[in-house]
Order: sequence, then C-alpha cells, then structure tokens
Amino acid sequence: MTARAKWIGALVLCGLFTATDATAADNVHVEFWTMSLRPKFTAYFKQLVKTYESSHPNVELEWVDVPWDTLQTKLTAAIVAGSAPALVQLNVPWAYDYALYGALRPIDDLLGDDRENYTEGSIADLTFKGKVYGFPHYNSVNVMAYNRTLFKEAGITRIPATRDEQLDAAKKIKARSGEYGFSPALGKIAGVFLEEGLPLVENGKAVFNSPAHVALITKLADAYKAGGLLKDKLFSEDNYPASIDAYKSGRIAMLEAPPSALTRVRDDAPDIYAATDVAPVPIGAPGVVAGGWLFHFAMPRGTSGNVAIEAARFAKFLTNDEHQLEFAKLAGAFPTAKKAIADPHFQQLRTDAGAYEKAMAIGAKRMSVVRTLYVAGVPGFERLNKRLQDSVEAAIIGRRDVKTALDDAVAFWNSKLVP
Repeated sequence: MTARAKWIGALVLCGLFTATDATAADNVHVEFWTMSLRPKFTAYFKQLVKTYESSHPNVELEWVDVPWDTLQTKLTAAIVAGSAPALVQLNVPWAYDYALYGALRPIDDLLGDDRENYTEGSIADLTFKGKVYGFPHYNSVNVMAYNRTLFKEAGITRIPATRDEQLDAAKKIKARSGEYGFSPALGKIAGVFLEEGLPLVENGKAVFNSPAHVALITKLADAYKAGGLLKDKLFSEDNYPASIDAYKSGRIAMLEAPPSALTRVRDDAPDIYAATDVAPVPIGAPGVVAGGWLFHFAMPRGTSGNVAIEAARFAKFLTNDEHQLEFAKLAGAFPTAKKAIADPHFQQLRTDAGAYEKAMAIGAKRMSVVRTLYVAGVPGFERLNKRLQDSVEAAIIGRRDVKTALDDAVAFWNSKLVP
C-alpha cells in the first residue's frame, strides 16, 4: 500500500459515506471534474455540455476543472463531506487507491453492453477484483524512434522486436559507431519487470530473485558493461529528459517514448528528425505493451439513483467514438473507443508522412493491448522500491553479484511484508 493510498484511506474512512442523490423532482444536476484541461480544452468541453443539455433538457451539467496537483486533496475532502461530483477524471493508480477503500462506485450495471465499445486493454486497466471502475477516455503508448544513420554504421538491418534483440543492437551500436544504443528506465525497475511479465510479489512474498529476474538484470548488466546503455541519469526516477536530449544530439540510436516526443525532435533537431524512423517498442512479455497511461471518468461512491443513471449516460456520450476522436486530435493522444482508434486519422498515412505521423499510426495499432503498468497493493512501497532500485543499480554497474543483490532486496522486502 502506498503512502498516497494510506492518506486517502484515512480521510475517506473517517467520513464515508454521506453523499446523496440530490435531485429535483424532474431535473438532474450532474457535476463532473476534469484534471488540468483548462484553458486548452475549454471550448471543447463548453460545446460538449451545450450539445448534451440541448438534447437532454432535464439534465444540468456542471463542469469543474481541477489542477492535477490538488485534485486528490479536493476529491477526498468532497467524498468525506458528501459533496463529491458524479464523475471525476482519474488516472489508473489513483482510481485503484480510491477503489481499494470503497470510495468509488463500480459501474458494471451502468456500463452494460457498451463496454464492448472500448478497447480490451482499457477495460482491463479499470477492472479491480472483477469489477469495472470507470469509463475509459484517452491513453498513451510508447514507440521506438531510431536513428537510421547509426543503425547503418552499426550494420543493423533487422529492427529489434524483442528486448533481447534491442540489447544486442545496443552493444553493436556502441562497438561500431561509438554512440550509445538506448536508455532504459532503470530508475523504474519495478515497471521494467512488469513489462517483461515478471511479478514483484506473489502470495504476499517478494519473488523478484527468480532465475528469470536474474537473467534480465544480467543482460542489462552485460549491455551496460559493453557501453550500450546511456549512462546519463540512467538510474534516476525520470531519465526521459536526459534520454531525449541525447537522442536529439545523436548520442543514442534508440528512443522509447510517446509519439509526442518526436515533435520535440522535429522542432529542436531537424537533422536528427530527418534521419529518424519509427518501429513498435520491443515487447518483453507476450501481450504487454509499455507506455500506457489511461485517463478515465470514475464515479464516486454515493452517486446513486437518477444522478448515477444520467451521469453514466453523459459519460458514455463524452467517451463515445465521435467525441473521443475529436479530443484525441486536439490532445495528440489516443482514444480508447474502438471505432475512434480505427479512424483514418490514425491508420492511413500520407505518402509524405514523417516520423511523428508514423509513430501515431503504430501506437494506434497497439491500443487494444497497451496497459497501464504500476505496482498496487504493496504496503510501504516507496521504501521497498528504493531498496530494489539501489540493489539493481549495484548489480548492473558491477558493484555486486546480480543474484546476491536481488536476494538481499527480496529478503528486505519480505522482512517488511510480514503481516
């Protein structure tokens, strides 16, 4: 359990639940919150509200946009006070924490057959203990940009499709061109394990010292020793700024990032952009695609009766194919509605398409399987994760034996996970 989850639980359980179905006899007021979407999307949401109210005269919509860094504080306080909105935009980890404490209402009964309109991955992201906790909205996904010039210098003709192939290519690039291969997010090693389909905890015990975990860290250590991995901020919590700067300067050959990163390459380093092509990000575990970060509309618990019914109808309207497509075009994001993601805007490339357009088409094709990967339900995760990060860093840079480092981290985790 994260510190964030404990904070939510402490507050929510103090005052849950007094929210009521506050409706007039015939009219229904539906308040919905978004997260940091003003002012860019003000016109979009105002028009959406106007259109919906004109065809639903018994419904009054109230849009409230809340800064992302205060949303949890305001939402928790509103839930405790019994004044929560009918719908609130959340990311998946936040939704999990709220659902864990019963602060969200499952929406299976309201979603019904419309769940088939959304991608399988988005519904899976929002399914906790067999129940669905939100209406999927928009998502992200990583792609792999690569420098054709560096690939040519290294004699690489086959684009890496697996993590093993990518690590092998990174070593060849360093040996033959002198530049780095790529920069994996080793400061988020827990997420790297999940991308590879390797669990951290099973049956209440840490298990990341298995032969498969050891093999992965050993391969990363070999690539590091060969100079294939960019060392700049390699083990920091966020190595993205260092990675994109290195890519723009031609110091690394591969960049794993959302398609939007390529607009920065295009604007800041046109010569590198001209040499850039794009491929799907190498997959670790079968069916696991990295880079998902799903946003959705959840329904706080206590929303009931006509308010819940009308809020669900509006949520389906807000997240239907037409409106998801429109929003995704404005945001440069990916819709989670199946028809929207199949739209020619994503799927049909112009003959003069650049790396960014290619990246968007590749990302769209993977929306059905992209997942939001995060560690949930582990008490004291921040402290445990720091120990794991330190152990993995020591193993990869060669300061400790890989198996010994992971064994020690597992022992530390299990000493803290004891009920």
